[in-house]
Amino acid sequence: KVPAPYQWMENLNDPALKVWVEKENALTHAYLAKVPTRPWIEQRLTQLWNYAKEGVPVQAGEYLFFSRNSGLQNQSPVYVQAGASGKPRELLDPNTLSPNGDIALLNWQPSQDGHYLAYGLSQGGSDWETLHVMDVATGKTLSDDVQWVKFSGIAWTHDGKGFFYSRYPAPPKGEAISDRVENQALYYHRLGTPQSDDVLIYKRPDLPEWIIGGQVSHDGKYLFISLVNGTANRNELFVKDLGTGAQPDLSAPTRPLFTSNNAVYQPIGTIGDTVYLQTTLDAPRGRIVAFNIGHPDVAHWRVVVPQTAAVIQSANLADGRVLVNKLKDVKSELELYASDGKHLATLPLPTLGSVGGISSHEDSKQVYYAFTSFLYPTTIFNYDVSDGKTSTVFKPDVPFDPSNYETVQVFYHSKDGTRVPMFLTYRKGLKRDGLNPTLLYAYGGFDISITPSFSSTLPVWLELGGIYAVANIRGGGEYGEAWHKAGMLGNKQNVFNDFAWAAKWLVKNRYTEVKRLGIQGYSNGGLLIGASITERPRLFGAAYAGAGVMDMLRYQKFSGGALWAPEYGTADVKKDFEWLIKYSPVQNVRPGTCYPPTIITTADHDDRVVPSNSYKFTAAMQHDQACANPILLRVETDTSHNYMPTDKRIRQSADILAFMANNLGVSAAPKGNPDAPGGK
Repeated sequence: KVPAPYQWMENLNDPALKVWVEKENALTHAYLAKVPTRPWIEQRLTQLWNYAKEGVPVQAGEYLFFSRNSGLQNQSPVYVQAGASGKPRELLDPNTLSPNGDIALLNWQPSQDGHYLAYGLSQGGSDWETLHVMDVATGKTLSDDVQWVKFSGIAWTHDGKGFFYSRYPAPPKGEAISDRVENQALYYHRLGTPQSDDVLIYKRPDLPEWIIGGQVSHDGKYLFISLVNGTANRNELFVKDLGTGAQPDLSAPTRPLFTSNNAVYQPIGTIGDTVYLQTTLDAPRGRIVAFNIGHPDVAHWRVVVPQTAAVIQSANLADGRVLVNKLKDVKSELELYASDGKHLATLPLPTLGSVGGISSHEDSKQVYYAFTSFLYPTTIFNYDVSDGKTSTVFKPDVPFDPSNYETVQVFYHSKDGTRVPMFLTYRKGLKRDGLNPTLLYAYGGFDISITPSFSSTLPVWLELGGIYAVANIRGGGEYGEAWHKAGMLGNKQNVFNDFAWAAKWLVKNRYTEVKRLGIQGYSNGGLLIGASITERPRLFGAAYAGAGVMDMLRYQKFSGGALWAPEYGTADVKKDFEWLIKYSPVQNVRPGTCYPPTIITTADHDDRVVPSNSYKFTAAMQHDQACANPILLRVETDTSHNYMPTDKRIRQSADILAFMANNLGVSAAPKGNPDAPGGK
């Protein structure tokens, strides 16, 4: 048996636990109040957050829908405008729904004609959402109220009178945060009817932990149904022929297309009866194929875009063409192909960086996408596939001059000799004297690629004289499924080794020294930090572990944790237990060890990675810490894993940066804002 002295912390309603959390928060805030740089950090963060931001427009009928935040709004409203030159009109402002901005807009999707907007609201940033519908012309919210929705898209039928969505059974009262979610099912909701009348489209009680999603083809004829084993990077695919009549044929049989669960099968669109599919079958870095929907077997596939050295991140159809977003050495490339596979164009990108949020459809020549990099705030572009012209739709005005800084990509070798990429961002003319305070970030899991992106926290760290390093370690998707598999299940130790060798490389090459090297990660990245400091406590000068999966022996028992079993394994299986017990942070804290200064964060309503993970790890670290280095816990209230209101996000970011600065040798803030335009 494995000792579990902190298992009582799993009862989130325990009054003793609530008292303990209050005392921990008081201790943390008392510590941070004494950090001399913190007031400047929060002030500068607020300045750097206070700029207008926009999301990628979604085309629906004659309208464009997009999110816009004026700067410091807690949540981003949705706007609509008629065509590219129309005047934007605020359609939905979630900030008006609660006084403190804790109702988040998780999900929204206009009907194909743009007459309605379906949207999902979440209390406190929970993964649970309730769907509502708005009449776009009048701005009035209809009576529709669709509850217990989680991990779901919104897929409208072609007639604009209803949509498909995924939901779970309602959890027991009072247990929405921690109750294990099972038995998701796909439903159809018709506007103006109660949820009790919704039509069950597809369920799989034999696969309780699988996620079921629906996607309607742009012509409205086909409903594609995807089944995924939790967070696995492969799926099964089914199709229902909705027909071409005035109403969708919900009673049509559901036919299997791919049921071997051996690869990714992602429809990117249809042209007539030809399906265009993104797949990893016999192509771990991805390829695009086409087939007649009546003949899905591989023998009838036509390769449109073959596998190359670059990894296919996503693909879209636009006016009969195929736009492919690729990743080559963790840098985005956008390529346009004809439907027969002929290469038509390489889209120009501003610099080394990341493309995301691509929005297009089969009947439009217009493509919208976002581009960002460490020193390039997220900018929205339009590309016309008919004439190849690119134009800027929205460019933010950030109070920061990036010309004083630079980003470089380096490669280092991990413990087993694997070549791993890493981005470094710092002030030009940096002295490699080993004295630079440095933050090293990584994620390393779930096939997620950590690509260059702008954050308002980054300029603050740079202005404090810091280096920001991002290691693209195994477990992610940076080099395709082989890179992912090399960091999952029994290979998870490669993730921790890659991260440690990144730290060693930074020290060896005199960018920094151990006592000035801080490490940080969130969620699965929080697990990375927990495992790193318990394995190698003397390699790092400070650590931030955010909402980490810290008890690998029991994570699967709460909320959506069981969905991660394909990535981690579970302690219920003997061979899995044997590797999990070796790195699970809670079980690997050792008495008599001096751990680096560490700040651990979570949220009391986190229903993704339940807060008991962080509570147990904090308690173990504080109990066994053998030196004066602080072990602090910061618990945000009335919020969850994601979708934190802006004001809370700024305060939390200020606390984390202040903690890191205080423990990595940054004793004073810069005078003024030297890198704000006109600030010198």
